[in-house]
Amino acid sequence: MAARGIWKGSISFGLLNIPVVLHTAEEGRELHFRLLDKRNMRPVKYKKVNSQTGEEVPYENIVKGFEFEPGHYVTFTPEDLKAVNPKATQTIDVKDFVPIEEIDTMLFERPYYLVPQKSGVKGYELFRDALAHSKKVAIGTIVIRTKQHLAAIIPRDQYLILELLRFAHEIKEVQEAEYFEGSKKPTYSNRELQMAEALIEGMTSEWDPRQYKDTYYDEVMKAIERKVKTGKVTRISEAEERVEPTTGVVDLVPLLKKSLAEKTRPHKGPPPHGRGKGKARHKGSQRQHA
Repeated sequence: MAARGIWKGSISFGLLNIPVVLHTAEEGRELHFRLLDKRNMRPVKYKKVNSQTGEEVPYENIVKGFEFEPGHYVTFTPEDLKAVNPKATQTIDVKDFVPIEEIDTMLFERPYYLVPQKSGVKGYELFRDALAHSKKVAIGTIVIRTKQHLAAIIPRDQYLILELLRFAHEIKEVQEAEYFEGSKKPTYSNRELQMAEALIEGMTSEWDPRQYKDTYYDEVMKAIERKVKTGKVTRISEAEERVEPTTGVVDLVPLLKKSLAEKTRPHKGPPPHGRGKGKARHKGSQRQHA
């Protein structure tokens, strides 16, 4: 609970408000490479420049602009966006409660942990246990970084999990997909079907996500270690790498951590009519409610 969350607000339903903090539930195991100029192996810098003058723009002079017609913009500061609907940016507004098996798995996007603030522990535990006993999940909306998301709040052991969901309009339904249009339907024999089914049956096991590993990550790390051991390393001193500071400029690439071993943070109410029925998650899914 001491770790800093990415969002702080409250769960709001009926007259109840539960102060919570949102924490990522994903492990940061991404590979980060720096872009280098192969001619002299110097890092390639990222700069924000004015498209007219070509000059670098200090961070404090950058604003968000919406082009409502060609060449005409209205601008917004973070304070302007927050003022549009303060409640939306500070609460998870619960709309409905539904069985989790009714939610189409194509809508699931990203999990987070909801952790109670000190003043919300009792309400948090009451809400979590009520969801678990009723075998329901809460469906609501949350605004993160100026974008509104649909979300499901799911009890899991002693925690509440907030799963970001895609809105229905963000998903292309099967009847809308036309990838097989114009293609000839192949035929297969009953024997071939039986053999395929037998193969599936023979490879069927209980769901355990811990047995699946990111082998690509591991192999790349091994390749990095081999290059280091064989001396295929390009060393750049800090003095050579240093650039003259520019007031107010945020340069993203130099902020990447140099240690390859360091973990970094990786940077949906209810389903619409006709969606989600019969598309239950696997009984052993790691995102199943408690």
